[in-house]
Amino acid sequence: MRRKSILLLTALMLMLSIFLAACGGKDKANTNEKGKDTDKQGENASAPKDGGTLVYALDSAPKGLFNINFEKDTVDHEVVDFFDDDLIKYDDQLKAQPNIASWETKDNKVYKFTFKKGVKWHNGEELTVDDWIFAIETLANKDYEGPRYENVKNIEGAPAYRNKKAKTITGLKKIDDYNIEITFDKARVNNLENLWTHPMSRKEFEGIAVKDMMSSPQVRQKPIGTGPFKVNKIVPGESIEFVRNEDYWQGKPHIEKIILKVIDPSLVVGELKNEKLDLTKFHMSIYDEVKKLNNVEVLKAPGLSYFYVGFRLGTWDGDKNKNVMNFDKYQNKKLRQAMAYAINREEWTKAFFFGLGKPVNRPVPSAHWIAADNSELPNQYEYDPEKAKKLLDEAGYKDTNGDGFREDPNGKEFVVNFSHYATDNPTFESRAKALTQYWEAVGLKTKLKMIDSNLYYDMLDKADKSLEVFYGGWSTGTDPDPSGLWTSDALWNYPRWVNEQNDKLLADALDVKIVGTDQEKRKQLYVEWQKLVNEELPMIPIGETDEVYAVSKRLKGVKLDVSGTNRPHEWWIEQ
Repeated sequence: MRRKSILLLTALMLMLSIFLAACGGKDKANTNEKGKDTDKQGENASAPKDGGTLVYALDSAPKGLFNINFEKDTVDHEVVDFFDDDLIKYDDQLKAQPNIASWETKDNKVYKFTFKKGVKWHNGEELTVDDWIFAIETLANKDYEGPRYENVKNIEGAPAYRNKKAKTITGLKKIDDYNIEITFDKARVNNLENLWTHPMSRKEFEGIAVKDMMSSPQVRQKPIGTGPFKVNKIVPGESIEFVRNEDYWQGKPHIEKIILKVIDPSLVVGELKNEKLDLTKFHMSIYDEVKKLNNVEVLKAPGLSYFYVGFRLGTWDGDKNKNVMNFDKYQNKKLRQAMAYAINREEWTKAFFFGLGKPVNRPVPSAHWIAADNSELPNQYEYDPEKAKKLLDEAGYKDTNGDGFREDPNGKEFVVNFSHYATDNPTFESRAKALTQYWEAVGLKTKLKMIDSNLYYDMLDKADKSLEVFYGGWSTGTDPDPSGLWTSDALWNYPRWVNEQNDKLLADALDVKIVGTDQEKRKQLYVEWQKLVNEELPMIPIGETDEVYAVSKRLKGVKLDVSGTNRPHEWWIEQ
């Protein structure tokens, strides 16, 4: 499963268009109408044909971490999706289904997994459970610097292994090359969905220390996987070329070669029109132009991502692997709420999401089944600058020297230091400036800092103190559980918000003894959690967007799955 990185980071979650990687249409339908939106691609009149080269556009250069166990960037994630497969897949209802591995459990604590035989890595080695054990041990290693320990920490013995109190993870029991038993520390509703199910080739990384893996050629220059295409050539910052995997376990792909090219978003319409590009996510600012093209079909579907403004409330304690709420500047809830009321989110999303977005009041996109109805939330945060001013007055933020800007409750200068990631997309700085103008209109002096997107989330991961108020976004992935983003011990809890009720609600929603298998009980706990976040406001939810893709009409068989699985082995080109 492709989760939370966003990304949606797509992160991770990173540039506005990055988050469009999470999902798309489910079924196919016939359409020949120019500019007609659909969540499906037209049916094929003829049988699939083999051969041809597909060109796929990346809207920014990958960071170059081409192994899902290490990547943090959604563009890197897009690349990996073409050449590596997950053990588990998700259907259009976001339910887990067998892929390379099947499983059984009686108690949601102990799972037995069985691998398909004959699945091979691109180096010719057969995939076995040893490769999965190797991946889990890598993520649990103290020297692992990525964010995915979250997905293995609940395996029995993983914390002891991480803290070097044990040489093995006791919850991993190899039965034979194709069968493994995994025991978790306790039964949870989502142990399976949260489990990391991406093996690493033990042979490929043999002899490389965990601390050196991220910079190794096996990750950056010569990555391998088990997927339908093999990496043939990488030109850093420009392109990645794939050739089909003739021995792919689901059958030889139709397309002979796929080229992922970094194409400036301003050139996408021309590339599509001139038939130099076959498939791309595209920025919402060019939506109307793309719709006019006769040779392109637009796929559109609700997204599983949301965007927000976060407040730094503390820092990350790497030794104890937990957040500490020790930064006082934004601890006053009325200040945070005032900054929310100051933003005209309806106006802002219309202007910068180009009619493909809408405001949201919770850290859960509307398309997800756990999303609270707006009527259930204590605050709607509709644009109300007068209410913002009143809250600021009540909190003690007043203009005491007549310069038009408010001082803090101690009479000292108060400046909102706001950061936003920077790319070649000019709308990003414009939308960031618009937010600063809303805050200055209610008397909050604001300074904007645009930071290169390649550095931005690294700084957030490290709780860089210069990022006080920041713009971000998350893809929620297939599992609705937001614990990996919001609990006290979550690295990706970028506001560094620590709240006992928050931790309890999220833990209860996963406790089999409390919710059993009743999804409605689980949803209600998540609704209560959304109410808490809506009231305490460690971040201001800004908006959510639709997913939009442009597909050349010569490219057939495209099914953009809500789980993020793109199935490129099923695509074919009409010659």
